[in-house]
Amino acid sequence: MTETTEVKTEETLEQKATQLPEPKGFKILCAVPEIEGKYDSGILKADTTVNIEANSTVVLFVIKLGDTAYADKERFSTGPWCKEGDFVLTRAYSGTRLKIHGREFRLINDDTVEAVVQDPRGIARA
Repeated sequence: MTETTEVKTEETLEQKATQLPEPKGFKILCAVPEIEGKYDSGILKADTTVNIEANSTVVLFVIKLGDTAYADKERFSTGPWCKEGDFVLTRAYSGTRLKIHGREFRLINDDTVEAVVQDPRGIARA
């Protein structure tokens, strides 16, 4: 890779990172993990199937917490339910969906988190 290509790649990644919205209030910005394009058997999934699985996923990756997420000590007496870098389970179709450079993100409410999981591989909506 040439120095020019490396500089362009770094600039592009930096530009993409600055386009992520800053969650406000009790909102949490999450990324939708990449959906496998194949079944375990090796058969390719139809684009429609991949799209439906992405839209209805119950697993999200926490990127940023809003400034008042989990601040209500009465509702969250045991502290925050998740932190940045966690994989969380939510209800299918929850949150505000948005795409940035082809990657899907969601803004969810802090009380939408139902569980934190260590390894999200293999978890799917039933």
